Amino acid sequence: MAAQTGLDVLRTRTIVDCDTMDEEVAKTLGPFQDCTSNQAIAFGELSKPEHKELVVTSISEAKNILSRFPGLSLEELAIEIAMVKLALRIAPHIRGHVHIQTNPYYSYSVEKTTVNALRIIQLFQYLQPGFEQSRICIKIPSTWEGMVACRTLEQAGVHTLATTLFTLTQAVLAAEVGCTYIAPYVNQLKVHFEPGFTDLDKLLPLCVAIQKYYESVNAKTQVLPASLTSTDEIFAMAGVHHITIAPNLLQQLSQPDSVPQIQSLFDSDTLAAGPSSPLSFIHDESAYRLAFTRDLHGASEEKLTQAINIFCDMQDELVQLVRSAA
Repeated sequence: MAAQTGLDVLRTRTIVDCDTMDEEVAKTLGPFQDCTSNQAIAFGELSKPEHKELVVTSISEAKNILSRFPGLSLEELAIEIAMVKLALRIAPHIRGHVHIQTNPYYSYSVEKTTVNALRIIQLFQYLQPGFEQSRICIKIPSTWEGMVACRTLEQAGVHTLATTLFTLTQAVLAAEVGCTYIAPYVNQLKVHFEPGFTDLDKLLPLCVAIQKYYESVNAKTQVLPASLTSTDEIFAMAGVHHITIAPNLLQQLSQPDSVPQIQSLFDSDTLAAGPSSPLSFIHDESAYRLAFTRDLHGASEEKLTQAINIFCDMQDELVQLVRSAA
């Protein structure tokens, strides 16, 4: 009988997802429920030499169908096709959703985000007719506009995840618009891009507070923490609805000697209580924006802006990758 691993223990408390577009990770370290991704993950995967042919064929297919999408650039369509292709390769190895993130340049446009999400759904059907729409989840940055788009999409039967989330305010709105998931970023996104930077204000307690709030208002939205940097952070989240974990941390958790004494924040009664009554922002954009911008004296808004900027930089890198392969 195989020795128990930290991943085994974690799975007794929480649903585990993989934060990658690498098919081998999903194959070898599973079983996973969902597979999450973003522009940075897509760029890392598509840059690998073994995916050069996938990029080239994605460009060719984009040329064939570009006329269906007026105003869209060839590069952007090729990127989306390539990301969907990677997701389709992973889909047989997971049980639940494959997640694709919309173009971060549309983070402040309801219309562009909605159109982008629906185009991604179309591309799944184009590339693999009959692929179940119920297995697709569209990741959208947690701006006001992004979450208004989520409302439209959820009403149309499209699963959404509100990503780059840093506040209870955003979480309240995400539940009100009916998002399937939220992804609170435990660490600022720049911890993965700026060597030596450490986030001294990790949002582990916020994840607990949001889940408790969701339970108190019977929200259907599930909490799926992201941007984790250590196994200690992961074990502190044991008991959360879902958790998405990067390949390097999955490897650590898969070692037989990785079984910890779990000290989960979900087992603690010492965390500050959340709101005593349900909050609502869905009919008051001004109140939402003020509550968000005032959170931590503006620091939370800065984290969101920074994350969107990083993802826009990664979208630019993807565009360059496609141009160099064309």
